Amino acid sequence: MDQAQPPRPTSETEKVALSSAELVGIVRSQAQTIETLTQQLSALTHQLEWFKRQMFGTKSERLRVLENEKQLALGEVLVSPEAPAPRKERVVAAHTRRERQSDAAAVGEAESVPFFDESRVPVETIEVTHPDLGGLSTEQYEVIGQRVSYRIAQRPGSYVILKYVRPVIKRRDTQAIIAAPAPQGVIEGSRADVSFLAGLLRDKFDYHQPLYRQHRRLQDSGIDVSRPWLTQLGQQSIGLLEPIYDAQFDSIRASRVKTMDETPIKAGRNAHGRMKIAYFWPVYGEYDEICFPFFPSREGENVVRALGKQHAPGSVLLTDGYGVYASYAKQVGLIHAQCWSHSRRELFEAEAADPEGVREGLRRIAAIYAIEEEIRDIKLCGEIKCLHRLTHSKPHVEAFFEWVDQRLEQHGLAPATPFTKALKYVRDRRLELRVFLDDLDMASLPCVRFFRERMAGLEERSRTGRPALFSPQSGRSG
Repeated sequence: MDQAQPPRPTSETEKVALSSAELVGIVRSQAQTIETLTQQLSALTHQLEWFKRQMFGTKSERLRVLENEKQLALGEVLVSPEAPAPRKERVVAAHTRRERQSDAAAVGEAESVPFFDESRVPVETIEVTHPDLGGLSTEQYEVIGQRVSYRIAQRPGSYVILKYVRPVIKRRDTQAIIAAPAPQGVIEGSRADVSFLAGLLRDKFDYHQPLYRQHRRLQDSGIDVSRPWLTQLGQQSIGLLEPIYDAQFDSIRASRVKTMDETPIKAGRNAHGRMKIAYFWPVYGEYDEICFPFFPSREGENVVRALGKQHAPGSVLLTDGYGVYASYAKQVGLIHAQCWSHSRRELFEAEAADPEGVREGLRRIAAIYAIEEEIRDIKLCGEIKCLHRLTHSKPHVEAFFEWVDQRLEQHGLAPATPFTKALKYVRDRRLELRVFLDDLDMASLPCVRFFRERMAGLEERSRTGRPALFSPQSGRSG
């Protein structure tokens, strides 16, 4: 059966109006669908470009420009050269040459050059005599010099047992039996020397040697101890370092300029096969001091717990764009500064959306960094450094923010892109990014670079499910 037809309009005017409304509705619906799909495609493209860059491309946002712009590209270098014309040949008389004899003196001279620090590496001297001197007396030859050669060697084990022998003495006059007391270690009643404790922590955190590997090395060296004993030594040694940690953290809190960041770390079991996500909040002071307070979350109160609420007038807190830092600085009256490295990273991550715009932004930031490198090279400080920045850096900073405003004005009300989001990130932090013109350094995260090098050991233990040597209750890291 034929489907029922809709009622026809009563007049031609109503018919045209109804058709136009339907057409406008369809067009609007399609436009909304296209806009939604375009945004989704842009976001997925941005994620794909980020993944490709992590896997195959460069991860650094630092702009490197060729010193010689006329340098040939790789393809031009690898172009096959034209076949050269055959050279003219001439006949020469046949002759023979002696084989070149190796100069033993030259070889010995090269081997005599030290390649180590003699103040840190023990040197064992081995006297080597010539075989022809076996049947000669010392009166039959004269030593007129010596030649030295160095070889690097390794012993089967790097451990040594300290044997303290304490004689038991009986005095003849008083008949008293006495003996010297046993040397006291840093851990009372422990068989571990202080050098062993220092080496245990150094191997674990500097050279990323887990305790189970150190235990195996001890066994291979003929020393029979238990693995739990090594864990207890590690925890007790870290407890001995807490007063040093507290003193260093007090010095950082007293610094006029402090740098802070937060970095996730897996610590403790959350469920079967899963671990909890906690955070280190590294804090860096003016005297190259750094501490890593540990907190189980990323909440803003952790900043108060770490830094307190009392600061000297004019103190500065240098951070990234995480909002809790701005709230804390406003609460306690600190000058809040933000680093250019995070802003540079935001632009770099948007390279796929606008390559030319990102390159222009990175070029402008690179010019500011070049001035900072010049300041470090000539070692400016104090008022001279501030004057140099106001004279050279400030024009570049002003031009950079003018460029950001112009690009955002050109974008207008069009849908946001990763590039415009990066520009807005920079524009919203204009005041905080300008603070460095007074007396701060450009890069805000020297502590994070140092911190990431020290993270490998803890991350390895987190992946294997072994407990890390830090105390969440005290907020201290070993």
